[in-house]
Amino acid sequence: MLPNRLKQLRKEHDWTQQKLAEKAGLSFNAITKIEQGVAEHPTLKTLLKLANAFGIGLDELVGMQNRSTSIDKSKSKGLKL
Repeated sequence: MLPNRLKQLRKEHDWTQQKLAEKAGLSFNAITKIEQGVAEHPTLKTLLKLANAFGIGLDELVGMQNRSTSIDKSKSKGLKL
């Protein structure tokens, strides 16, 4: 999921992998490995750098901005946590 999403965002910005690496402060190899799915579990620090480079939140980076969380569901049902 992340490899496809990262590639999609990069292409929407019309950036090369090298350009994204520079904007995120990551290596070209790191970007390549994430997009190829070789780096299956990037660190939180890496994910934050990528999200910041695109000017988005982590939820949007990983493609979960449209999903409801259990907290949101609880609030919509009038439940207190």
